Amino acid sequence: MIAALGVLTNAAWAQQLYRWTDEKGRVHITDTPPPPGAKGVQKSRAPSGTPGEAGESYALQTARKNAPVTLYSQPDCDACDRARKLLNARGVPFKEVSVLTEKHVEEMKQAGGGNTVPVLLVGASVQQGYEESTYHSMLDAAGYPKTGVLPPRAQAEPKPPAAAEAPKDKPAAEPEPAPSGPYAPGAGRQRQKK
Repeated sequence: MIAALGVLTNAAWAQQLYRWTDEKGRVHITDTPPPPGAKGVQKSRAPSGTPGEAGESYALQTARKNAPVTLYSQPDCDACDRARKLLNARGVPFKEVSVLTEKHVEEMKQAGGGNTVPVLLVGASVQQGYEESTYHSMLDAAGYPKTGVLPPRAQAEPKPPAAAEAPKDKPAAEPEPAPSGPYAPGAGRQRQKK
């Protein structure tokens, strides 16, 4: 009976997660609903060991608060795949930014990485390129539990945004004409004047 109550309590604490893309093409994973302009919104329940779950250890909570992990990557990058695999195997929650635009490159450079991927940020520590022992050292120094302590994660490579930003040398698409007709916005005011 007590075990069943514990399972139900954990299920009640399972957190709703939202994955969405903002107007700049950045992918976000949050526990709060996305803003109205978000694209590609996906809902899911938080897997074991993710933020907000009742069973998250104090060590993990502290490490995440003091040294959040961000991985800058690109599609079809073997070193990026190995970096993601290491973080998932160790059970470390992380934010991944797919560097697809000049804005992302500038963001990565400002964070302390160069202009090549992967770049790993663990709090204020930065590692450009993939080096397994350095990644583990950075995570250890930040207080993240060692491999095997946390359940493995299955965070996948971010999907590219559906509509990539238009190149700067091409003109922007012409805006669509304003809707017209009796049900168009503002049409009621015109009818009242007649």
